[in-house]
Amino acid sequence: MQPKRNYFLEQEKIIKQADNSNPPKLLLHSCCAPCSSAVLEYLSQYLSITVFYYNPNIFPEAEFLHRIDEQKRLIEQLPVKNKISFVERGWHPDRFYDAIKGLEHIREGGERCFACYRLRLEESAKLAAELGCDYFTTTLSISPYKNAPKLNEIGEELAEKYGVKHLPSDFKKKNGYKRSVELSAEYGLYRQDYCGCVFSKKEREESLNEKTT
Repeated sequence: MQPKRNYFLEQEKIIKQADNSNPPKLLLHSCCAPCSSAVLEYLSQYLSITVFYYNPNIFPEAEFLHRIDEQKRLIEQLPVKNKISFVERGWHPDRFYDAIKGLEHIREGGERCFACYRLRLEESAKLAAELGCDYFTTTLSISPYKNAPKLNEIGEELAEKYGVKHLPSDFKKKNGYKRSVELSAEYGLYRQDYCGCVFSKKEREESLNEKTT
């Protein structure tokens, strides 16, 4: 049996060797401003970051647009050492439904989510290669509800496919999630109560209904 990997320590080793005079370029996939907050605060000390907001899973469109606005606002207001840029490429829910076809019935946290991870990470790897970035990764691992080993497994597979390095991550470590909650409060960020897709929204509503009956 292979020893359990500590993705956070692997990442620390990489970024702390970075050249401060010429910081490596990172394409950071972000699902929302709250999840990106602690990640940006930390990584921007060492890396030149492009935040890529690519989330065709998010439902409805108004939610998608609200999260974009909050992401942009955070980037503008967060004091950072290295400037952060932002890219988004529109709302394309059909891509999400195609990616998870046949998995609609699976509950949050299973294979449907893994297919969604892959969809977003693949687009991130493609863009990272297109922009000539040194690394790509995602903020998703900051959530205690997301599977960090699976995210890293997919990221490493896509790194080989697209020829751009994947930055290991488990951002919830070292109180990363706690810090994201603190920063969300400090900046008054909209903090959604469901992951983003119509299925997670439905599960959340069902859970709330059960508590009130």
